[in-house]
Amino acid sequence: MSILENISGPSDVRKLRSSALPDLCEEIRALITETVLRNGGHLASSLGAVELIVALLRVFDFSRDKLLFDVGHQAYAYKILTCRRERFATLRTWDGVSGYPKRSESAFDHFDVGHSSTSLSAALGYAKARDLLGQDHYVVAVIGDGSLLNGMAMEALNCAREADTRVLFILNDNEMSINRRVGGLAEHLARLSVHPAYLKLKEMVKEQCRLLPKGESLEGVLGKVKSQVKTILQPSNFFEDLGLSYWGPFDGHDPEELEDIFRLAKLYEKPLLLHVITKKGKGYSPAEKDPARFHGISPPSAGGNRGEMSWSAAAAEVAEAMAESDPGVVCLTAAMMEGTKLASFAKRFPDRFFDVGIAEEHMVTFAAGMAAGGLRPLVFIYSTFLQRAMDQLVHDTAMQGHSVLFALDRAGLVGEDGETHHGVLDVAWCRAVPGLTLAAPRDRRDLEFLFSRAHRNKGPLVVRYPRGCAPAEICRASASSACAPWGRAEILFEGTEWVCLGFGSTIPLLLEARALAEERNIPVPTVVDLRFLKPLDEALLQDVLARHRLAVVAEEGSLAGGIGEAVAELAGRLEDGAKVRRLGVPDAYVPQGTPKEQRQYCGLTAENVLDLFHG
Repeated sequence: MSILENISGPSDVRKLRSSALPDLCEEIRALITETVLRNGGHLASSLGAVELIVALLRVFDFSRDKLLFDVGHQAYAYKILTCRRERFATLRTWDGVSGYPKRSESAFDHFDVGHSSTSLSAALGYAKARDLLGQDHYVVAVIGDGSLLNGMAMEALNCAREADTRVLFILNDNEMSINRRVGGLAEHLARLSVHPAYLKLKEMVKEQCRLLPKGESLEGVLGKVKSQVKTILQPSNFFEDLGLSYWGPFDGHDPEELEDIFRLAKLYEKPLLLHVITKKGKGYSPAEKDPARFHGISPPSAGGNRGEMSWSAAAAEVAEAMAESDPGVVCLTAAMMEGTKLASFAKRFPDRFFDVGIAEEHMVTFAAGMAAGGLRPLVFIYSTFLQRAMDQLVHDTAMQGHSVLFALDRAGLVGEDGETHHGVLDVAWCRAVPGLTLAAPRDRRDLEFLFSRAHRNKGPLVVRYPRGCAPAEICRASASSACAPWGRAEILFEGTEWVCLGFGSTIPLLLEARALAEERNIPVPTVVDLRFLKPLDEALLQDVLARHRLAVVAEEGSLAGGIGEAVAELAGRLEDGAKVRRLGVPDAYVPQGTPKEQRQYCGLTAENVLDLFHG
């Protein structure tokens, strides 16, 4: 029987001899790799954090102590060792183990995550709650070097000294976020990781604390150590300049060394940052060689049809074509070059490509400044991450009328990443922003039309498109037929009695419902592609709402504040407008699963469209 098969929970990890830990880590990596290659998930980051997690579980008791992961990409080993090994095969499936820490899943998960750079703030909050409630436990946050570069993490570091509480921040440094980290702080971390002063400090910390005199505090001993280190050429240390104690760097793949340091850290009564160096993808050769590619992988079933282009790739291709003819076109992304398929653009136009790291707020205002200065910025961002820059979209972009094109990727239901990554809120809040245009192409022809015409539109344009394959053409009379005019909806098929209205990813659904109605001898509906969601084509809508007794609106977005509400409001203003029925995402967080399972959960099926006609 393997070592891992005998591990039912953290207490079993603590009972192991140190000599058994390398084999345990190897077995954990094998299980993670096997599961992720089958189910999809975040492979390279979880493989790199195995020893770190084993050491944490051997020193701390997270049935009472609190461990907070940042993003949660690194947490698979933690899930396996905290009573979820037998269910780990269900990773990222419907009703299975989540790909991220989730409090509803386990008492060992202390904070739900999915977006970056939240761990330090939440850990400080946990620590202050402990202090004020008179409790006694440890609070630990694990944050990656890519996440540390985000403004929210910087705000937490700035607050740590004033918080004056016992909290442990572990910087898991693998020189990556998804792609290589960028910026001045990244270079600072690199210098710290190899500087002889801090390599010397690491040994001094361990030696001095072994000789800790009775009655003398750890802080006092470390004060003496620091005075010794100052005799060496010491690099500037950003963390200590903020008043935060810094230890490191340490080998993140040496569980015994990590255990020693964690035990010492438990004696420290102030905010402390431990810097550990790990290798992303460790133990799986393909991921070690190409950690960006193996950061997050999709299950084989999500591969799509051979030869079909993804929406991400189609948008990046159009951007590249625009840049060829217009030297003012620039592209920006926030640590998502691979996800948004901009590697080719970056290679061809390095001076016009900007990866700002995990810094969405900065990126949007940066783009607004570019537009004010005369450039044509294209911001490539997932819908879920644009939520982090709503203020910048409103105040710095739309309110000032800056012409920035937002290529809004992964709009709608995204599948196995689940609640934290769905792009279902953008329509509701973009509709409320004055001066903003919101559009959704149904195929690549319309995508190219929207991108190429964006410069004629004053103010920001948001073009939302889903995860998955992008159809080349849907309902086109010929390969040369023109797209509908700017700002106009389009009637794809005329029918009788009822009309179905949709946009983007729901157009194929409505066409399927129309075919099903014809097959069952139900009156065939008129089908309308809305195309522009703000402003709506009210003239066409008034016409179809007046000519039909029932209108069904299908949207892969929130029903609250969605397009269905706008259509119903417009129908209510007509003297004899159609009765409006809506399908979309309910007032709930949609669980992880396949996109098909999620659409069924939300009622976005052809059968439900027909049921609304009968109802």
